Amino acid sequence: MIKTLTLIGFRNHQKKEIQFSKKINLIVGVNAAGKSNILEALWLLSTGESFRASKVDEMVNWEAEVGHVMGEVEREGKMDEIQVTVTRGMVSGKRVPKRLYKINGTGKRKLSLLGYFGAVLFRPEDMDLISGEPSLRRSFLDEVLVQIDADYQRSLLSYQKGLRQRNRLLDQIREGRVTASALLFWDQLLLREGTILYEKRTLFLEQVNQVEWGAAQLRIVYEPSMISPEALKSHFAAEVAVGYTLVGPHKDDFRVMEMGAKDESLKERDLSIYGSRGEQRMAVLWLKEAQIAVMEKTLGSRPTLLLDDILSELDHRHIGYVVRLCDKQQTILTTTDEALSDYFGSKNTTIRLGGE
Repeated sequence: MIKTLTLIGFRNHQKKEIQFSKKINLIVGVNAAGKSNILEALWLLSTGESFRASKVDEMVNWEAEVGHVMGEVEREGKMDEIQVTVTRGMVSGKRVPKRLYKINGTGKRKLSLLGYFGAVLFRPEDMDLISGEPSLRRSFLDEVLVQIDADYQRSLLSYQKGLRQRNRLLDQIREGRVTASALLFWDQLLLREGTILYEKRTLFLEQVNQVEWGAAQLRIVYEPSMISPEALKSHFAAEVAVGYTLVGPHKDDFRVMEMGAKDESLKERDLSIYGSRGEQRMAVLWLKEAQIAVMEKTLGSRPTLLLDDILSELDHRHIGYVVRLCDKQQTILTTTDEALSDYFGSKNTTIRLGGE
């Protein structure tokens, strides 16, 4: 749970300190007031990564060389301070790292943030999780697992690095600059790390399928792209032709199925094909609730729920469900419409932002 957040030179916030309640925190402000920047800062404290910036430089205030994000978090009755510093790579004419991490004043690696401040992020883009591109669903898997499993995070980073190197070599093989033997090391790396990612994704999705859903019987069907020596060998010619690796967890997908479908000719429905927009949105809410449940089981406490202007995307029925979900843990949500606070009654703390 986050108690206080301090921003210095981060995005449009030159200096900002916010106190959060244990319950529902409604951040209200006009567009460009910096509401999403606050959630981005919280996500940075939780994962060490931004959910928005394609470059670290974008997070530094345009008038500053350095941006600081500091948070006091409570975990199992103990208070800790997490700090993430972001730069453009140069400070006072000297080259410095673009990101630095500290816990209680001591420099740490990004992996060390794991478990201090668990968070679940819900953005309007997530509404396309069921029907959108497979990359959205892979990102969902990674988003959860990097927070609860350090081995998964290490394997994911290693796999991604190996994948980039292997794809470069495929281009060089096509151009005749290297031979196929150059792939041997990277093939072995992808096989090792890819197997770990597959096993951990499988276990997580099995846990998700155990989370009950009152509105409908839903389950996930995992569709892994299995990586093996045989698969790499059989795809080799095609991979050289296109210049990238065609099999492995970077090609994984999953489908959300409704059991006991209304159509009696179907035992279950694939909601990405047959689900209405409302049914797909309810399935996304189920995935987020399942994410919270699995993280709570693993971390020992419920993660903080971050909602980025999500209520404006929902009708009254879905808003009612989200309000009930918000009440189960610390929740921080952004909106331009202060009237939405009426949904939460006296349970919410309102934080108003001006057009800074």
